[in-house]
Amino acid sequence: MSNFIHLQTISEMFDLFGLHQHIQHPLIGVVDFSKVKKHTDGELKISADYYSMMFKNYPKNNIKYGRKMIDFQNGSLICMAPNQVIEIENEDQASENITGWGLFFHPDLIRATSLNDKMNEYSFFSYTTSEALHLSEKEQQVLYDFVVKIDSELKENIDVYSQAIIVSTIELLLNYCTRFYGRQFITRKNSHHSVVFQIEKILTEHFTSNNIHITGIPTVKYLSDQVHLSPNYLSDLLKKETGKNAQDHIHFYLIEQAKSTLLSTDKSVSEIAYALGFDYPQYFNKLFKQKTGKTPTQFRNIN
Repeated sequence: MSNFIHLQTISEMFDLFGLHQHIQHPLIGVVDFSKVKKHTDGELKISADYYSMMFKNYPKNNIKYGRKMIDFQNGSLICMAPNQVIEIENEDQASENITGWGLFFHPDLIRATSLNDKMNEYSFFSYTTSEALHLSEKEQQVLYDFVVKIDSELKENIDVYSQAIIVSTIELLLNYCTRFYGRQFITRKNSHHSVVFQIEKILTEHFTSNNIHITGIPTVKYLSDQVHLSPNYLSDLLKKETGKNAQDHIHFYLIEQAKSTLLSTDKSVSEIAYALGFDYPQYFNKLFKQKTGKTPTQFRNIN
């Protein structure tokens, strides 16, 4: 049976790891995992009120991405947004040899900064742990250098420049994570082709079935569940591979089916809208014009 812990403060996180050190800043903390004193007893579920970035180097090559071994055995970076839940299993004796770092920062640290408005762009905070960023040695060093800079700044006397320096360093760290995820999408190109094929197959079968009016328009969550990925990771994967995110794919197949139905039947626009899963025909009209530049009636008349 797993236990659940919700951490509200950075101080509580230090206590959980058995690091009874002086907290330099109430809204941000850096952890050296080689100094962690406590290990989990059984399965543990943890959530927190702040952003978490955790990099661990494992002594064994026992990390898998889905059912496959990861690309780089050197280590993996997990990024979590506030209130996400991570599950930690009981670690064996090898856990004593685990090294790495953790960076934890509260939304209040960046709330009045430009970084706050950009956080939604860092979609990897909503990936699942199986979609972690697997780093080469060079990439590890780049990120570690930023963490060292943040830790060093925290150990200085806080002044009027401290927050700006810390926040700008966090932003650089996140931008490099975005770059490295871009590399990871490229190195997984073959396996991602399979995902793209599955999504196209699912959407084709869905929109050519006779049950769309019952099942409704598929959601991004539905598609991601079918291929066992998180919604954000799936959208980013599709964007990299095809130039269109998951929602764009749904709309593309929906509009293509609508075009075929408009030109091959004499059904009214309202009947077609209901058949495609829309509750309200005006929503169908609006989306169709947005995607094609014409209303369904105009499209039918000129073709």
